[in-house]
This record gives sequence, structure tokens and C-alpha cells, in this order.
Amino acid sequence: MHKNETESSKNILLELYVSFFKIGALTFGGGLAMLPMLKREVVENQKWVTEEEILDMYAIGQCTPGIIAVNTATFIGYQQAGILGGVIATLGVISPSLVIICLIASILQNFINLPAVQHALAGIRVTVCAMMLQTVVTMTQKGVKDKLGVFLFLAGFLLASFTPVPLALIVVISAFVGIIAKRLEAKKV
Repeated sequence: MHKNETESSKNILLELYVSFFKIGALTFGGGLAMLPMLKREVVENQKWVTEEEILDMYAIGQCTPGIIAVNTATFIGYQQAGILGGVIATLGVISPSLVIICLIASILQNFINLPAVQHALAGIRVTVCAMMLQTVVTMTQKGVKDKLGVFLFLAGFLLASFTPVPLALIVVISAFVGIIAKRLEAKKV
């Protein structure tokens, strides 16, 4: 391997770690809450993937076992730099959580019942809800493109909201319906 290739490999690994470290450090509230930050960092800033690709990766990450943030980071890291890239991106996204959990566990027990701490946590929850709503609106605008999309969106929402059907099953069924519908549409043409 040439010197430039080695430096380039090191640079992409460092960029993966730093980018996913930022996402892990600044995302509160789990999977959906990370989407705005993920979009900004990997789509807009780094231009590693398109907005449509990030939605696909997020959907795949939601269907596979494990934490969505970790699955998505691993997938993007692997796409950019192979197995080592997947490992580095994953380490980047989980490192802040490990540090924060250790700090909080050692400190928060003494302060959890203070009104200021309770108010701060309530404020964080409200902000996370707002970020999740913005993400849902953006994903709907990008993902719902035709009548089939509207149907799948509404059916998925209703199933997820009002039935005990697992989310992964809803996504898999929607994928199969999309495949079948597009194949039938192609045969008509």
C-alpha cells in the first residue's frame, strides 16, 4: 500500500470516528432522535450517503437486532471503509455513551431528586420530542411518493400505534408489499 493510500485510509477512519462520536455525544433520546444529527453529519457535511440512502440504512438498522444508532453507524462505516470502518464508526457512536453513563452513574444518584435536575430532564424530553416530530415530517416528505406510499405509511402508522404487531414485522411486510407492487406495475408497462 502506498503512503497516500495509507494516509487516506487513516483519514477516513478518523473522520468516521469523529463524526459518529459527535452523533453519539449530541443525540439524546434513542433512534429517531439521532436522525436529524445523522442526516446533517453523514449526508450534508460528509456527503457519504444521500438522504434516501440514509433512510434505507435507518430502516435496515431498525429491522436488525440491536440499537439503531449502532446498526446505522456500523453500516455506514462498513460502506466507507470496510470491516475496520464499521468497527471504528461503531466505537465512535458508543464511546460518548460509555463515558456519560459512567459519569452519570457516579454523580447523579446524589442529585436525581433535586427540582433543577428534574426540570432539566423534562426539558430534554420535550426537545427530543420536537426533534423526532421534525424527523417524521422529513422522512414522510422523502419516503411517501405515491398512493402506495400513502397506504403503507397509514397502515404502518396504525399497526404500530394501535396493535402489538412488532415494528420489524411491519417493516418487512411493507418491503414485500413494495416489491410486489413495483413488480406488478412493471409488468403492466
